[in-house]
Amino acid sequence: MPRDDDEDRLADEPKKKGKLWSLLRTVSSAAKGRTLEKNSPRRTASEGDVIPGRSRRSPPRDAVPSDRRRIPPRDVPSNRRRARRPDPGSSKGKGREVVGGRTMETGPLTEWPPEGMSSREELTLGPAMRLISRGVPAFKGHKRPIPHASDDFYALFATAAGNKGDDTDAANQHDSLTQLMTLRLVGALPATYPWETLEQPSYSFCFGRRPGTITLNHWVTMASALPPSIALRDAGVLPRETTLERVLERLRELERGLEDDDEDLMYKNLYRRFLRDPDKYLAPHRTLDKQITDLIMVLSRADWIDFTLPRNQVVTKFIFDTSAANAPTFFKFFHQLLLSAELDLRINSKHHHPSSAEKLLSQIPPTIQWSLAVARRWRDHMRIDALGPLPSDLVPRLKLKHRQARLLKRFAQRLKWPNLAATLATLKTHADANSLPLISSHAAAFFSGLVLPGPTFPFLAINALIDLDPDPQTDHLALLTHLHPHCGFQYRSAATYWSASCIVGKVLAPTTPSSAAGGWIGPARPTSDLARSQIARVRSLPAPRSLTPQDVRTMSERSDPLGPPAEVFPVREYKLVAPKSVDSDLDLVRIELLRLRACSKRKAPTADSGPAWFDATVWFAIDGVSWPVRLRYDVRFVEAWPCSEGPHVLFFDYVYVGVRADEVVGMEGWGGGVRPPGGGGSAGSGSTGSGGEERVEGSKQGKEKGKGVVERAEDEDEEKVLVIEAFGVADNEVLARAWCASWGLSAVVADVGRTCMACAIREAYAATLTVVILVDGGQDETRDD
Repeated sequence: MPRDDDEDRLADEPKKKGKLWSLLRTVSSAAKGRTLEKNSPRRTASEGDVIPGRSRRSPPRDAVPSDRRRIPPRDVPSNRRRARRPDPGSSKGKGREVVGGRTMETGPLTEWPPEGMSSREELTLGPAMRLISRGVPAFKGHKRPIPHASDDFYALFATAAGNKGDDTDAANQHDSLTQLMTLRLVGALPATYPWETLEQPSYSFCFGRRPGTITLNHWVTMASALPPSIALRDAGVLPRETTLERVLERLRELERGLEDDDEDLMYKNLYRRFLRDPDKYLAPHRTLDKQITDLIMVLSRADWIDFTLPRNQVVTKFIFDTSAANAPTFFKFFHQLLLSAELDLRINSKHHHPSSAEKLLSQIPPTIQWSLAVARRWRDHMRIDALGPLPSDLVPRLKLKHRQARLLKRFAQRLKWPNLAATLATLKTHADANSLPLISSHAAAFFSGLVLPGPTFPFLAINALIDLDPDPQTDHLALLTHLHPHCGFQYRSAATYWSASCIVGKVLAPTTPSSAAGGWIGPARPTSDLARSQIARVRSLPAPRSLTPQDVRTMSERSDPLGPPAEVFPVREYKLVAPKSVDSDLDLVRIELLRLRACSKRKAPTADSGPAWFDATVWFAIDGVSWPVRLRYDVRFVEAWPCSEGPHVLFFDYVYVGVRADEVVGMEGWGGGVRPPGGGGSAGSGSTGSGGEERVEGSKQGKEKGKGVVERAEDEDEEKVLVIEAFGVADNEVLARAWCASWGLSAVVADVGRTCMACAIREAYAATLTVVILVDGGQDETRDD
């Protein structure tokens, strides 16, 4: 039992830590049935134990073989002490402190048990936290309701704490050139939590630092059950008849802000010019709340442009054409833009409390939310220099065109664009001539910054770059569109470029000379299956998913570094785990070629025939044998959250299997994987090691069979994690990713320089993933930024 002074210290500690570790401190009090006697013996893991399987989804009580199995909170014995655990990332660095009644040196562990401690000892909560949980990230899942939708629909999110709050798994938006892919609903600062952004999944928490990866939150959010587009109920409120010139004039007035300090003027500008006040004689709508209600009712009409539809999210296409034929659409866009700007300024008025504004914006139907996003982008990035009664009289001024021109220059340099010099010269010419927005509607959107959040930005950026390139070969690349995101293209037979959402890009990303930029991955290796310049749309199946709301709710308990709550924590139940070897010179695998096979049985597509659909296969050379790996499934690779003061120990019930990258082709049917049609692979057999770890051997036997006949790696535990050691050359990691895509297995990717092996395995359990890919990050040092 803990001493009195330990208990007092633990009771006071959470008051200092705030809510950082409240996500781990409680367990459900609704558990019934199984109890633990005070003096009952505890089963511990001994060397050579083979740990039987267990489920993330609350196994039956009589199937739980030990008090220390990781189980959801409703099956935790009700007489277990519910401890308030302090933040593991808040401990100090190296030094000396009293742990378990003795003075010990603190800092990264080099052995377990630490020097001077016996494996037979049992730790109380305080010492266990200091030795086991210090610097370990803690994950928490969130389930939030969808406004105006039934309980069958919900949004899922994940957040992390620990690691002293000094690091994150998300890419820097400035470095990744993705600033315009996200928009916070309230305020101008970056979002603190993923549910604060308009776009869902949130692109503030989307891309991982390593190219081709996503964050844990993005992985969890994709399991949300979102309703179809909610149709607005037309309130029957019509705006006043007006003209384009009056609309543009009012937009120019709003550039100086809303006149919310003068109630009479604000009322006149809205109701005498653009709306009708139904109560103007008895109770005029002079207050902000009534004006907000009237604007919402007017914008609820079904004949406005619906910006939630992907086909309408390149907004400049509505105003790029200033001809008489397009005049009605031109006027409708600016009329809707004006009413949305009036609404947005009133919601964010200094006389409207921020908490009320946030609550209101979360309840507004999505179609109106996206109209507000267009208005905010216009107000932030655009000005009107001249106007008139005709669309051609409008002379907009691009506030950030020079910043956007520099951004496109960085984008082209990061992608090592083959025709870089000529493209940058053309960019400078158009910038000097003030003609950048006249190139195309995509270029107008990019250089103006009139970009809606979400997946349209990468295609606006790449199309602006293609439109500026004077090479006639780019004419074959004009049909790239966000409506078909699983795509890429070859340019000048020099390189291929792939969307970050395309499985080919996600697999080949480790071999690119620079990190992903603007939602694109490249330059990657060219292929002889495409013309000199041609678009390829890649066919892939949705990867199987098993993440449920219950998994998200119990994420923190299932990934707890200490295991289930207990009064004491035996030292022998933990083990210091590490890869077998971290060899930066390991050169086992080589990519031979990228093959794209046309899906259509007709004549092979050409550049002139437009975009075509292909099946992708990557060929590898392993020990002199060629191995084709088909990229069948659109899997995801989750960037592991960094830890500090690692390596850390692993609780015995987190079970894993370790293999080298070249051995993985000999494995079939790993936890949840789908058998590819036709099979293929190499043989693999397992030999049990100590501490719940296995080592797979015998893959070379499978290679010698030569015809892809393999043995299935049977395992009774579907949750065991496969740890692929993909150290050395980047091709090793590409093979691991390609194998995952072949079997439909998403994976956690962990750089061992930032995340230790134990923390990566726990994150896989938190995300219900069964594969971890370990890399050394050595190739990152040679990337060109």
